[in-house]
Amino acid sequence: MKKLLIALLCLGVVGTAEAQKKTKAKAKAATTASAEKGPKFSFKGGDTFDFGELKEGPQAEHIFVFTNTGNEPLIINSANASCGCTTPEWPKEPILPGKTGKITVRYNTQGRPGPFTKSIYLTSNASKADERHELIIKGKVKPAAEAASGAASH
Repeated sequence: MKKLLIALLCLGVVGTAEAQKKTKAKAKAATTASAEKGPKFSFKGGDTFDFGELKEGPQAEHIFVFTNTGNEPLIINSANASCGCTTPEWPKEPILPGKTGKITVRYNTQGRPGPFTKSIYLTSNASKADERHELIIKGKVKPAAEAASGAASH
């Protein structure tokens, strides 16, 4: 009888410990889920685009495609470039969860030979008030004279 009572007592202790583990796991999952609420950017191909080498003169353009991987509509309030030679265009309507959007960035190469790195700062409801999401374009502009002489030698 003592052995049976001890076995039942041990079984009860193990059962209680397992129940507590499950409760803690559920609480942790709920905390994690609530921390991930809201809209979220996920850029196809990343946040940086390298044009490589460009000819001086024409505008270079890249389209950043993103998906709202959050659970609330994503609203981009503004997109500001680090200089006037870079122009961003962004969707003005909310991007629903699971839907995609595009941010078109143009870089004016005229009169800007040499390497460049430019930032585009996005303010949206996907970030805290004091944070911005940064996109980067970079590359190297080949001077027009050099591009012309290189073409003539071929």
